[in-house]
Amino acid sequence: MSVALSCLGGVALDVLLGEPRRGHPLVAFGKLADRLEHHFNGPGGRGWRSHGVTAWCLAVLPLTAVAWLLGSLPTVGWLVEICLLYMALGLRSLGDHLLPVARALRQGDLAEARQRVGFIVSRDTRELDEQGVARAATESALENGSDAVFAALFWFVLAGAPGVVLYRLSNTLDAMWGYRNERFERFGWAAARIDDVLNFIPARLVALTYALLGHTRRAWRCWRTQAPLWDSPNAGPVMAAGAGALGVALGGPAVYHGELHHRPVLGEGEAPQARDIERALDMVWAGVGLWLLALLLGGWLDA
Repeated sequence: MSVALSCLGGVALDVLLGEPRRGHPLVAFGKLADRLEHHFNGPGGRGWRSHGVTAWCLAVLPLTAVAWLLGSLPTVGWLVEICLLYMALGLRSLGDHLLPVARALRQGDLAEARQRVGFIVSRDTRELDEQGVARAATESALENGSDAVFAALFWFVLAGAPGVVLYRLSNTLDAMWGYRNERFERFGWAAARIDDVLNFIPARLVALTYALLGHTRRAWRCWRTQAPLWDSPNAGPVMAAGAGALGVALGGPAVYHGELHHRPVLGEGEAPQARDIERALDMVWAGVGLWLLALLLGGWLDA
């Protein structure tokens, strides 16, 4: 029951406070990661896989150990754990970034919608039409709901404060180093593979959650047939099941860093619109409620 209550407390803090506007620990961690990458990878990306492993260990393991020590403190350890979970969650932030995109689309302000969605996705948004903007935002809601919310909860339940810190820092390094380009192909290999491993089980639990909260049979069919075609082993199940649950078509061509990528289509149905961004966010919120309810029920039965 204590784990369930801690999860409830962390989610409540995130909903009430949102991301810290000043002094967010992940911002400081990002600066540390930049310095490590510059030292071990060099300006020309000359680092090898072993350099990436070393840099990952130096960035993640000491802070994970600190989280374990702080979470083990008598009397205040439980409060530290709740605060660390809060820092790792991005539930309210997801809505703060995506709802303005939907609002701009509803108002017919395509330029504003492109700019807003460009803050949260890595693809080129300058030439997107309304459907392209809605598609990018809906994909972001489903995938980031998995990475920034559900996976953090999963690792907190499984391993407490050190688990959620290890996961969140690893996920951040994947976002910074896990690119398949000349600079990061070798150096970022460890960050990308570790993130894949840490997200493997949570992503499938999230896909199941999305399927249960929408059109279950269609979500399962899309997950089974379309997810293996996606280049990410974890984003594929999450977005295929989510798109199937919502009854929209995601994926398709997208431009990343000036290069056109022909992505498979995920889901079934019409192209997404502004309302589908909101529906995807509602499904993430409902999924969090479902997880919390299951944790509280499980804790009550064990009491």
